[in-house]
Amino acid sequence: MVTTEKPKYKVVGTRPIRPDGVEKVNGRAEYGADVSLPGLLPGAVLRSPHAHARILSIDTSKAEAMAGVRAVVTSADFPPREGDGPQARDNVLAHDKVLYVGHAVAAVAAVDLHTAEDAVELIEVQYEVLPHVMDVRDAMLDGAPILDATLRTGEPDGSKGDSATNVAQHIHYEKGDLAAGFAEADIVIEREYETTMAHQGYIEPQNGTALWGPDDQIRIWTSTQGLFAVRDTVAGMLGLPVKSVKVEPVEIGGGFGGKIPTYLPPVAALLSRKSGKPVKLTMSRKEVLEATGPTSGTYMRVKMGAKKDGTLTAMEAWLAFEAGGYPGSPVGAATMCVFAPYACANQVIDGYDVLVNKPQTAAYRAPGAPASEYAAECLIDEIAEALDRDPLELRLQNSVKEGDSRADGFTYGPVGHVECLQEAQESPHYQSELSGENRGRGVASGFWFNIGFETSMAAQIQSDGTVPLVMGAVDIGGSRASAAMQFAETLGIASEDIKPHIVDTDSVGFTFLTGGSRTAFANGWAAYECAMDMRRQMEERAATIWDCDRESVRYDDDGVIRGPAAAAGAPQEFTFKELAAELPNTGGGIVGRADVSKTTHGPAFATHIVDVEVDAETGKVEVLRYTAIQDVGTAIHPSYVEGQMQGGAAQGIGMALNEEYIWDDKGRMVNSSLLDYRMPTALDLPMLDTIIVEVPNPGHPYGVRGVGEVPIIPPAPALHAAIYNAIGERMRTLPMSPRRILERTLPDDE
Repeated sequence: MVTTEKPKYKVVGTRPIRPDGVEKVNGRAEYGADVSLPGLLPGAVLRSPHAHARILSIDTSKAEAMAGVRAVVTSADFPPREGDGPQARDNVLAHDKVLYVGHAVAAVAAVDLHTAEDAVELIEVQYEVLPHVMDVRDAMLDGAPILDATLRTGEPDGSKGDSATNVAQHIHYEKGDLAAGFAEADIVIEREYETTMAHQGYIEPQNGTALWGPDDQIRIWTSTQGLFAVRDTVAGMLGLPVKSVKVEPVEIGGGFGGKIPTYLPPVAALLSRKSGKPVKLTMSRKEVLEATGPTSGTYMRVKMGAKKDGTLTAMEAWLAFEAGGYPGSPVGAATMCVFAPYACANQVIDGYDVLVNKPQTAAYRAPGAPASEYAAECLIDEIAEALDRDPLELRLQNSVKEGDSRADGFTYGPVGHVECLQEAQESPHYQSELSGENRGRGVASGFWFNIGFETSMAAQIQSDGTVPLVMGAVDIGGSRASAAMQFAETLGIASEDIKPHIVDTDSVGFTFLTGGSRTAFANGWAAYECAMDMRRQMEERAATIWDCDRESVRYDDDGVIRGPAAAAGAPQEFTFKELAAELPNTGGGIVGRADVSKTTHGPAFATHIVDVEVDAETGKVEVLRYTAIQDVGTAIHPSYVEGQMQGGAAQGIGMALNEEYIWDDKGRMVNSSLLDYRMPTALDLPMLDTIIVEVPNPGHPYGVRGVGEVPIIPPAPALHAAIYNAIGERMRTLPMSPRRILERTLPDDE
């Protein structure tokens, strides 16, 4: 661990046992699919077999007449539509068109799952099959099949295009004078890159249980990254006030951004209203892959110019991202991240959000950035080679520092990209020799911002000195632990005395979702403010007990409340536990509260190093050694931080080498199982080494930056460089699978 100067903490930076660990290990933790209620009905969903078709009619009569069926719903069961064109609820149950294979059309609740599945097959849907478009470039052409006749391109100036299109949004950023920058360059390189859709690969499938009560109050249980997002979505789609919907917390078996969208809870709620019973829907793995949001496939052109001394003079990017059937690809973040690690005075970036007949994309760990930064980092390597420069030295020469700005206008405060690059240079991995046939080493950097947004927290002091802490942020990667530790640090007590709980949407203030590397940052701010509120109240209570002025009492960082000298001359003081024991008899308990929405986020950088060996006969890439270096600001719980770095790197390796959606000519996914959709396992990877760099974020009480997003970004370009150094071929399409490597390396006559 490499640390710049920071305070010495008692709790922050230690490795306590995770507060949710025991229940998860012994199997008592309840996940979404574990929910069981009296009279619960299972359900099943009918999905489209066509990539693009108009729905002419839906006949549910045979399904409704089947013994054991309790309810059948279609989009007609939603409230009357407001406005024209597709709406968010159309991805939950298709209205007039289906836009991808797997698009939900109708659903059934029955006495058992087999009956529900059989009943779904009895629903008769008449379709008018329409031409479909699967490639982002084809979708942008004149004459392409139009998915939404009401869609017009949103331009950067706020205007809309005049004609129907598949291009939902055009984003444009620029700084400096691009033409002058290229004229100044001694070397100019332009390349094209492609990436395919890839899925988040969480182990737990999507699920949703709903109970619509006779008082029109709805309770929802679902594995989600945002309890309040589900509440608001369900209420909006069903035309209800948010007070009518309560979302109950359950554990979540992985998300990575893919469990932000809401798919099943509104449908389960409609089925519950019709049947009068609670209804549970759970996706199969095939449904997860075909009908929930993967990340975008892309087509990208990137151009860079540099002087002979290595100074980057101009950078240009043109990025087209698949949105799936509805607008909303992560191209916006991709445009802000593409050149983010590098200081260059002249830049132009254009991004396009494009509809295709595939499932609507969703966030996937640093959404958009792994693709766009892959393209940029690969080109940085080509420039380094052309200038005969060490790739880390060239990156270090052009690295952003405090005061530099991106093309979108953001100016960096203190950031740690330079420190990451220096640590990579000095690491045992980079200093080691790599020899052997078809072996190569690669390096790459990555950037991601983190965000704040609304976060609420409350806590109360028990008479024994323990503190239940309630929050609304879903725990995926350790948010209970990080919040409890920052809260304990602020109070000056042990983290084991903090009992963190995630509660339902009626029991805590609005809290934004868990994602965007925001949770440790925002929870930390809320924990700090909540604990400071509690400290102030404890000072007031101590002053009351000692019958002295409030100003003469102070709560010190060691957890001791100190007051003026008593009659005997000795200062009066309480430890936290001593004062807690006095509270019930001196005015009642103390409750601390915080509602925060901070914008002092801390951008984060990483640099990765990888060694590979490529099998010339099979095209298989074996990862021999891997090191991830990352500036995390402050590592609240280093074990969790290391796990996030390793997990992100593993997913990035999978995205780079094997994972992809494969389609047939009818727009059907042909590898919709975990047997055929190939994710890496522990057998495919070596130990992923980590080096934690800590350049504290001055906009956070404990210096926190985002951790979870950044490590998925460098693997693909690092592997691209390593494969090139191993076999002399630059693979500009992801994944760099054995098939693609053999296509590039085998002679034409083989």
